[in-house]
Formats: sequence, C-alpha cells, structure tokens
Amino acid sequence: MEGHPTLQLRIFDLNCWAIRYLSKRRQERVQLIGDMLRRECFDLVLLQEVWSEQDYSNLKVKLRGCYPFSHYFRSGVIGSGLCVFSRFPILDTLLYQYSLNGYPYMLQHGDWFCGKSVGLVVIKISGIVFNVYVTHLHAEYCREKDAYLPHRLVQAWELAQFIRAGKGVSRPCPHRHTSKAADVVLLGGDLNMHPEDVGIRLLRSWTGLRDAFTEATRFEGCEDGCTLVPNNCFTVKTELMPFPLGIRIDYILYKAVSSFTVKCEELKTTMGTAPGTDIPFSDHEAVMATLHIQRQGQAAGASLSTAELTLADVVTEARTEVGVGLRAAQRQRYSTGRMAVLALLLLLLQAVAALGALAGLAAGQPFPKLSFSLLAFLAIGVLLLATSLHLFHTIEVKMLQGTEEQMRMVLWALQEHPSDG
Repeated sequence: MEGHPTLQLRIFDLNCWAIRYLSKRRQERVQLIGDMLRRECFDLVLLQEVWSEQDYSNLKVKLRGCYPFSHYFRSGVIGSGLCVFSRFPILDTLLYQYSLNGYPYMLQHGDWFCGKSVGLVVIKISGIVFNVYVTHLHAEYCREKDAYLPHRLVQAWELAQFIRAGKGVSRPCPHRHTSKAADVVLLGGDLNMHPEDVGIRLLRSWTGLRDAFTEATRFEGCEDGCTLVPNNCFTVKTELMPFPLGIRIDYILYKAVSSFTVKCEELKTTMGTAPGTDIPFSDHEAVMATLHIQRQGQAAGASLSTAELTLADVVTEARTEVGVGLRAAQRQRYSTGRMAVLALLLLLLQAVAALGALAGLAAGQPFPKLSFSLLAFLAIGVLLLATSLHLFHTIEVKMLQGTEEQMRMVLWALQEHPSDG
C-alpha cells in the first residue's frame, strides 16, 4: 500500500544430514553449504541435522561476515541439530523439547536420542517483530505401518500450541515467546510429513500458517516442490519407490499476525549436485523463499466459520490416530509390567530356595551354583529392563492421554463456542 514500504526477506531452509561418523562426505558437504550461504547471503538461514557442534562452529566462523548473528539449540543426548544464522540481531531465543519422540530401544532409528525440539528466535527488522521457528519432527521410516505416527502427531500438536500460545515459557520476556506478540511468524524445517498428511493439516489449521510452495507467485526447482528426490545419490531409493517424483517433507510456512500482509514472491529448491561438484549439499533439497512483508492500514478481518469446521474435522482425525497410539502404548505398558512382575517372582523363588539351602531345609543344592547365579543375574537384568520400559511406556501413555484430552477440549470449544475459536 502507498506510504508503507515493502520489506523483502530471503529465507534458506535445509536438513543438512550432518551426522558425525554416519553421514557420507559430511565435512565436505558442510563446507559446500557454508560456501553457498556466504555467496548467496540470505537474510535468514534455518538448518536441521547439524549434529556436530564443531560443524556449527566452523559454519559460524565462515559465515560471520554475512550472518553476524547465530544460535545453536542444544537438547537431548546428541543435540537437536537445529541452528539459525541471521543478518539481523537475535533478540531472544527459546527451545521447547517435544514430550514424545520415539523409543530409546529403537537404536537403529535414533530419534529419541536427538531430543527433537522446536527452536524460536525473535528478531526485529525495520520495526517488524518476527518470531522465527525451526524444527525437525520424528521420521516416518515406514509409511505402510507407521509406528511413530501418534508421536509425530503429538509433536505437530505441541508445535502448533507452542506457536499459538508460547507453550513452555517459564521466564518473563519482553517478547513473551508467543506469536501473539509478533508481527510475522515464520516456520521452517523438516516436518517429515507429506503436504496432505493429517499432521500438516492439523498444524496449518490450528495456527493459520500458509505454505510458501502453494502460495508462491513463482516456483523453480524439483517437480511438485519435492525435497527428497530419487535422483539424489544419498537418498534411500527403496523408501521412495511408491513416489517416483519424490516427496515434499521440508517446508517454509508463514503468516502475518497483526496489521501486516506477507506474500511469497518466489520459491526455489536446489536440484541435484552443488555447483562444480559431484555431490549434493545433503540427502534433502534445500528450500529458498523470498517473502514480501508490508504493513496494512488496519488488521484484516476474516470469517472463521469455514476454517473452524475444517479444523474440527482435522482435530477429530488426529485425535483418532492419537487414540490408536494410546491403546498400543497401554498394551506395551501392560506387557512390560507383567514381565517385570514375572522376573520379580523368579527372583523371590530363587531367594527362598537359597535361604532354604542355607537353613538346611534342602537335602542338597537343587541347581549347580553357576547356573543358579546366571539365572539370578538374568532375572535381575530382565527386571531392570522391564521396569525401565514400563516406566517409559507409562510416561508415553500419560502424554498421549494429555494430548487426546486437549484435542477433546478444543473440539468441544469449537462445537459449543465457535466464535471463540
């Protein structure tokens, strides 16, 4: 609008696949990513799977000239892998770790050890306050039998709650860590969900975030905006067999909160190998968006009735899936609890037998001492393992119950008080 200049913001988002000792040609690719970011000089850079703090430090040194402000989010055992580089001062930061994140005994997947989280940085550009979120949700691994769907839905729900209401804030802050205190909200990251999956629809319906790919005036890159494509030499081809073009699981989402408009003028993805090399930057393609932000004369009003009906349907669908996960978690809790009780009973029987032998009530040792000792150690091991798993699944049940209850309350509010949604 006349009298209100337009701010242009260029954003870069990439899952770097930089896992120490496991990712192929990691150091070389991190070097290439740094070279490209320094050459392009974006306004904001949102990175995931930077799981080596040394890699982050190296990038920080290399990018200091273009991106003087940065932050690395630490969580879990090996870290969240999330970091942000910015041309503009970072006023504040916050990390929220998701309450559910897979299973510690699924070592081949490893998501539990990462402490999957959402990181928030608050920046101010030309008087406009931006809440910038970067996240990485639990991977899918098997679409036909997705055991992690309930956990990923809980993460999507908590992410939406965090964006809407600053969930997890425990200290006073002039920015309140809530989208209500921001003028513009930006979210980038690897959401590990297809565009039509219930988790994405839940996140977008509940927060009002818009997808840069579907909103872009111009697009250049992989067909359908895919970010995991078969012709990338690092992707697992068998996982993409049902999807000949690839899948889109990396996103830049945005919305204006107050009297601003945000428009995506251009969206690009990288395509194949890095310039002048024989390898891509990562097993994911990067997403690059150019946003135009402009102040309005007054906040725009909107009718929410249709959106609320859609939201109610999506929340109902998500709640059903969470309920399926809850029942599975309850079965696992029961099984591990029963196993712990059986191991305890075996130990008690051994203790009685041992005391009887010491008291001279038995004619002789019923078992060889070595076998008896090994059986005791085995029972103790099973007891400790089963108890630990029982406690873990108890926590899982409580988190799933809590999320299901929150969704039930939202559905009630939408049905009984639609104007307050």
